[in-house]
Amino acid sequence: MAKQRQRLIEVPFSKTECGVDFFINTAHGRERPGVLTEYEAFKTDFFEIFFIRKANGYVLIDYRKIKLKDGMVLFVKPHQQQEWHIDEKALDYDFLIFREDFMRTFIADKFFVYRLQYCQQTKTPPFLMCSEAECKEYQWLLQKIGAELRQPEADSYHIIVSVLCYLLATMNRHYAREYQLPFAAPKNNYAFQFIELMETHIRKLQRVQDYASLLKISRITLNHSVMAQYGISAMNLLKQRLLAEIKNELLFTNKSISEIAYAFNFPEPSHLMRFFKQQTGMTCGNFQEDYRNGVYE
Repeated sequence: MAKQRQRLIEVPFSKTECGVDFFINTAHGRERPGVLTEYEAFKTDFFEIFFIRKANGYVLIDYRKIKLKDGMVLFVKPHQQQEWHIDEKALDYDFLIFREDFMRTFIADKFFVYRLQYCQQTKTPPFLMCSEAECKEYQWLLQKIGAELRQPEADSYHIIVSVLCYLLATMNRHYAREYQLPFAAPKNNYAFQFIELMETHIRKLQRVQDYASLLKISRITLNHSVMAQYGISAMNLLKQRLLAEIKNELLFTNKSISEIAYAFNFPEPSHLMRFFKQQTGMTCGNFQEDYRNGVYE
């Protein structure tokens, strides 16, 4: 039987529920039972990283089906749609969650998370497969963060931030090497500023030139910066971001194609439908029907 269109639940970070003083937490999955399957479909306002020792089932992240495996590190960005199809009691994992404003508060580099390839790429998988030695190192680092969170002292946030930066940067190096992504030191911050601007303006601005104008640089300069940092063009990155937003509207709202088209500043609904077909190879209606019938990317 086809699934009825569901509501996408938004789950905010709660320091009270997490029992911590900062917008960051880590623990074993058994300490937070039921959180992955409490809602059929949901998104959060924080970064989530899952370090999976013993896996079962699969997860949908923005309609992309990811089969869970032992030794996998799974990355989920804020506001990505999630559906977990698992036996949660049998899933053995640690988690690390943090809000971006935690990073911005305690790290001078405000673009730090934009430098993390696994937080920006959509063409490469949102996970790493780790060796036993890597898993042990990551687990030890998580334990260091957890210990400071559970029994904070005057310098705890310095230690937490230091260990967190090391962990995230180490995994970024691993991810870039695994998927053969650019890893040179950036010559400027234009690519990171482009990502930041899209988060605010994607519903109204869908031309690279619009963002180049906001940054007061040429389109060519912006494209070179994005290519150097992420290995894809600025236009492709913009299209991926726009497509993800449109998919959310198609699946989790009752808006018509016309309403969605105008919400995203398309001149006519046909322009949106043409864009969607070019990017996915299917019509908006086919995409909705496939999802209702359990057919995923």
